[in-house]
Amino acid sequence: MPMLNPYLNFPGTTEEAFNFYKSVFGGDFAGGIFRFKDTPEADKLTPAEKEKIMHIALPIGKDNILMATDALESMGHKVTSGNNFHLSIGSESKEEADRIFNGLSTGGKITIPMADMFWGDYFGMLTDKFGIQWMISYTHPKENK
Repeated sequence: MPMLNPYLNFPGTTEEAFNFYKSVFGGDFAGGIFRFKDTPEADKLTPAEKEKIMHIALPIGKDNILMATDALESMGHKVTSGNNFHLSIGSESKEEADRIFNGLSTGGKITIPMADMFWGDYFGMLTDKFGIQWMISYTHPKENK
């Protein structure tokens, strides 16, 4: 069964927002804070943009995770009401990720095709035919060494 979590887009205020959410809900950020300076596209960004949040996750309760990014205008994003969130599906297999992605993308628009990403997940993004934005991911199992 896939997991469903909200993924928020902020216009450069993700760190402030998530420190606020952390003060309300408690806990720690899962896996740390990933900044744009750590991405393959970092050389195309200004020094200020490099420090913005590429990904952050805050577990809330037993099975919920609130996630977010700074949607940088220089990377073609403009945050407006209605596009400031995605529904994020964490699948249990690569096949399940493909099935869900292919189903939701029917009649919609693929933003990022399903592919292995630099952070290690199999991932894709789309907007369905009703205008809802989705992120589909599968985390490959860690190898025992």
